[in-house]
Amino acid sequence: MNENQNGVIRDARQLGVPKMLLLGLQHMFAMFGATVLVPILVQGYGLPLNIQTTLFFAGIGTLFFHLCTKLKVPAFLGSSFAYLGGFQAVALLDSGSYAAMAPGEKLQYACGGIVVAGLLYVVLAAVIKAVGVHKVMRFLPPVVTGPIIILIGLNLAPTAVNNAKSCWWLALLSIAVIVAANIWGKGMIKIIPILLGVVIPYIVAVAANLMGATAVDAAGQAVPLMSFASVNEAALLGFQPFITDFGGSIAKFDLTSILVMAPIAIAAMMEHIGDMSAISATVGQRFIEDPGLHRTLIGDGIATSMAGLFGGPANTTYGENTGVLVLSRVHDPKVVRLAAVYAVILSFSPKFAALVNSIPTAIIGGVSFILYGMISAIGVRNVVENQVDFTNSRNLIIAAVILVCGLGFTGGITFSVGGAHVTLTSLAIAAIAGIALNAILPGKDYVFGSDVTEGRSGDFGRY
Repeated sequence: MNENQNGVIRDARQLGVPKMLLLGLQHMFAMFGATVLVPILVQGYGLPLNIQTTLFFAGIGTLFFHLCTKLKVPAFLGSSFAYLGGFQAVALLDSGSYAAMAPGEKLQYACGGIVVAGLLYVVLAAVIKAVGVHKVMRFLPPVVTGPIIILIGLNLAPTAVNNAKSCWWLALLSIAVIVAANIWGKGMIKIIPILLGVVIPYIVAVAANLMGATAVDAAGQAVPLMSFASVNEAALLGFQPFITDFGGSIAKFDLTSILVMAPIAIAAMMEHIGDMSAISATVGQRFIEDPGLHRTLIGDGIATSMAGLFGGPANTTYGENTGVLVLSRVHDPKVVRLAAVYAVILSFSPKFAALVNSIPTAIIGGVSFILYGMISAIGVRNVVENQVDFTNSRNLIIAAVILVCGLGFTGGITFSVGGAHVTLTSLAIAAIAGIALNAILPGKDYVFGSDVTEGRSGDFGRY
């Protein structure tokens, strides 16, 4: 049956090609705002993460994920916000070989860490296949993952303020649009508040720029609100940087960048497991069993490693596209694959990428106010939904140590291994401490269940 008694359509071909194309476009718009926002934010840290590359590997990664999952799972893989803290940490590294390193090379090393992080998915998939998901998840309970996610948002918070203060009225407009769309919006409006929070203030900024409005740069000097010089110069069509500048885009590896990025995979994998549960509940199929969690993890992990290898950000399963499934009642994975094809096509336009880069810093700051705060709030939600008992001294100690490590080691810890300088960031220290304490301290009573909320450590792609 293509349609069940509730009007859910499982084969979109019955709607005809025009409607299928439109449904694919809807999925693309749902993922678009968050996916292109990641490279914009990373550029704000001083690392030249490319929008074209990001879109290309979001599309290719999604198609690869669908192949891995036997074309059964209607999920889109977009840019992960979980790794923003890692990008920022690499950008701030200034010791050892990183002391005089160019931003482009720092990005290459950060992407090398992403490659390794993606391979950890494959390792977890193999372990799950061998011993079962319940045994593995005992080492990653919400008392560990929740505080780690809280730290990701808190560590990024100063960046949001720094971006917003370039033009406070524009940042506040962006915040207001997102809040209004998210709380009072209906239908598609409620699905894309982040996109609206960029587009509407952008239109206002264009008008204000024509009237002579200014922003404040890092030195405190008044500068034009917007510049379209790069848009005018950019070609309409062109290849991504990993094709035109392969040597300057391919990932590089060292222990420091790996230790910055790899621990973030813990939270990202929890996000993945939660998303698979949510998508399963949405469409009424148990994807964790068929095609299996090990297959979905392999698809997500290799897609992430593939993106990192060629200078792109980590991928993650997107909750906003799950929202589109609910809204449209079309549960056919083919429409999601259409969105992936659209993303690949857009990735071949430098002019489009330049247009996205023309977004004022203040708008990005306003969006970040909401986004970074929501990341931390998701960590709180993870703890609450899983009913972590903080009257239990064991849980209290684990959470306390994680939070102090994450906030206290602002410069990380640098040490030498075989003559090479290795830096553990605050987030890496916190993750290692949390996992170690959970493994050592007696009283482990967490059992990973089959409920949608269990094992869910947040959705960094969700609005």
